[in-house]
Amino acid sequence: MKVHEYQAKQIFRDFKVPVPQGAVAEDVDKAIVNAESMGFPCVIKAQVHAGGRGKAGGVRLLHNLEEAGKAAREIIGMKLVSKQTGPLGKQVRKVLIEQALEIKKELYLAIIVDREREMPVIIASTEGGMEIEKVAAKNPELIAKIHVHPVTGFSGFHFRKLVYYLGLTKEQQKNFSGLIKNLYKLFMETDASLVEINPLIITDKDEVVALDGKINFDDNALFKHSHILEMRDLDEEEPLEVEASKYDLNYIRLDGNIGCMVNGAGLAMATMDIIKYYGGEPANFLDVGGGTSEDRVKEAFKILLDDKNVKTVFVNIFGGIVRTDLVARGIVNAIKVMEVNVPIVIRLVGTNEEEGRKIIRESGIDFVLEMSLPEAAQKAVNLSKGA
Repeated sequence: MKVHEYQAKQIFRDFKVPVPQGAVAEDVDKAIVNAESMGFPCVIKAQVHAGGRGKAGGVRLLHNLEEAGKAAREIIGMKLVSKQTGPLGKQVRKVLIEQALEIKKELYLAIIVDREREMPVIIASTEGGMEIEKVAAKNPELIAKIHVHPVTGFSGFHFRKLVYYLGLTKEQQKNFSGLIKNLYKLFMETDASLVEINPLIITDKDEVVALDGKINFDDNALFKHSHILEMRDLDEEEPLEVEASKYDLNYIRLDGNIGCMVNGAGLAMATMDIIKYYGGEPANFLDVGGGTSEDRVKEAFKILLDDKNVKTVFVNIFGGIVRTDLVARGIVNAIKVMEVNVPIVIRLVGTNEEEGRKIIRESGIDFVLEMSLPEAAQKAVNLSKGA
């Protein structure tokens, strides 16, 4: 789960990570009031779940009330389009008004999980304020990675490596010490999957401040953090993914045109791979789970067909725990109450597969039933191209 910058900074404050003074606004009048109370110069920032806001016109420096009103009217309600939003962009519903600080130096700081090493890793760079992906591609030597074992935790050894790499003075080190310790504590105690500050700034007074803030949380741990779950903004999420979450379906929308319904994450990945192998493009990742039910399959099918980009549906079920006859009934019942104008390729293998195929064959619906995975995938790809 992602949160907005203003929400991330509230969490930073809770863990005593220094941030600029700021206030959020949902309309122009409130934005102007916030700017006046903040004092000039100040900054207005569009609040959407995406980076690249500055280049897209969503971050501006304000010098007076006239500029504040003009910027607020232009940003609130705009469709902000950046590399991370995609071509459709995201509508700005809120802005953060924040004090402007004198910047001496910009750094980059983040904590993520290194899944290969199975521990948190602190990522730091002297090239703050830039896209870290570009730095990694062009100058990887400018990025430091410091692993922290979750049992022993953050220590003086990690701190010394960080300040040496970042080139901090003794005064700056004093201010950085509390920030990095508290940031690591935040990462661990909130079950975050990413905490990122870009830029982390050194002010003209040698203060170390998180000028920006981004936090992603592990969805599987949110049951332990109800106050964080309350920050979820459904307007920022893909509507079909929100609908899928109501039925505990693992669904991620993609850019292709072959809708996939599969049971098991591994099989779902393999299904997308084989679609790509035969020249097709998957429209989604959809794992209905190992212990799914007829009703759940029915809802999954509705979500698949609600994607207007889908030209073909490929159902690939391997019945281990799940019964293929339940899946078949769910599909047939969904089709009976929906208007379906796309071909549907079905592969049912495993538990009760004969009964499942019989239900499909006797449904009176024009399904394409295949046994072989390569043949089923090729058929789905060909049909998606109008064959």
